[in-house]
Amino acid sequence: MNGQPGFYAQPHNFAGLFPPYGDFQTAAAVVLPVPYDSTTEWHSGTRTGPRAIIEASYYLEWFDLELDKEIHTCGIHTLPELEPTFDSPEAMNDRVYQAVKELLGQPKFVVMLGGEHSISSGAVRAHKEKFPGLSVLQLDAHTDLRDQYLGSRFSHACVMRRIIESCPITQVGIRAVSHEETEFIRSRNLQPFYLLDNRKPLPLPEITSTLSEHVYITIDLDVFDPSIMPAVGTPEPGGLLWQQVIELLRYVSDRKQIVGFDVVELCPDQGPASCAFTAAKLMYKLIGYCCCRS
Repeated sequence: MNGQPGFYAQPHNFAGLFPPYGDFQTAAAVVLPVPYDSTTEWHSGTRTGPRAIIEASYYLEWFDLELDKEIHTCGIHTLPELEPTFDSPEAMNDRVYQAVKELLGQPKFVVMLGGEHSISSGAVRAHKEKFPGLSVLQLDAHTDLRDQYLGSRFSHACVMRRIIESCPITQVGIRAVSHEETEFIRSRNLQPFYLLDNRKPLPLPEITSTLSEHVYITIDLDVFDPSIMPAVGTPEPGGLLWQQVIELLRYVSDRKQIVGFDVVELCPDQGPASCAFTAAKLMYKLIGYCCCRS
């Protein structure tokens, strides 16, 4: 969608950015693709999600009407894909942790692109070390609070159980939960923001009041209604629509410091190409809110 200099094909990076906007040294944000898909049990294929989103991002309009600027001018560098390890999901999380920790030391604003949701605990662990008062905002259809699932404590269904062991969480968009998870929620006096009627507006002030000053956001794309995001491994009807999610992210970014985020669980084969484009635009908007407001 955007004019490019010379006669060369777009670089294989987020938004197809040419220098200087895609250079690592000057970029405010770095995109870390993690093509990992090992613990999903229904629709597999999220390992191809990062590549699909990056390819769809070539067609983004760089100018953002709301922010009245071209978000890419803050600099967005795309790293090579993080090589998965299949030793165990725990080993993969350690690899993610090491990669994100190194990037935070640069320092860079890290945007992790999955892959399945299990990888988020490694990224949160690295952010928690840098921001001790960290809280996590989870946008998701599922609570992901099982202590173990299919023999693993680091399954995608356990990711928030591992995260809550180190920092507080706020869950938004939840509409599917197991009996085991409801017992844990009661025992810990947690208060997820269940989505029982997606026609009602989200309680934005109440959600934001639960968060600390430094916030990491993890976005499982099944938080969206399948009518606009069918390309996920475990779709759930009755989800959020585009404007509801954008309003929440904008509201939080106006009042808190978002220090990193991830977008996970795109399963490209399960839906049209518009799903990858929606995920790419979501990333671009949130990078704008986090890195390009001044």
